[in-house]
Amino acid sequence: MIDIIDLRKYFESDNVLISDHAAMRFRQRGLKVKDIRCAVNNGEIIEQYPDDFPFPSSLILGKARDGKYIHVIMSDEGKMSRIITAYYPDSNKWDVQFKVRKEN
Repeated sequence: MIDIIDLRKYFESDNVLISDHAAMRFRQRGLKVKDIRCAVNNGEIIEQYPDDFPFPSSLILGKARDGKYIHVIMSDEGKMSRIITAYYPDSNKWDVQFKVRKEN
């Protein structure tokens, strides 16, 4: 299981990679790396994806610098992490706290 403390440590030690694709999606969604770092620092893991390939990942719910909720998906690669994506959760797909997916 991925531990949020480990993900925070990766940020502290500058061991977080952001792919070009993820960076492009951040720009499209109006997110900045500072928002993502803030969300990881104040957030919690709400879903775990232990079977993701090539590394396990998790979904974090946290708040951006402006107080808006965001979801961040990060891998744990042992000594570093990779941000897979980040987005503002859709209230049509998530409960009011953005922690639990609504059923279809």
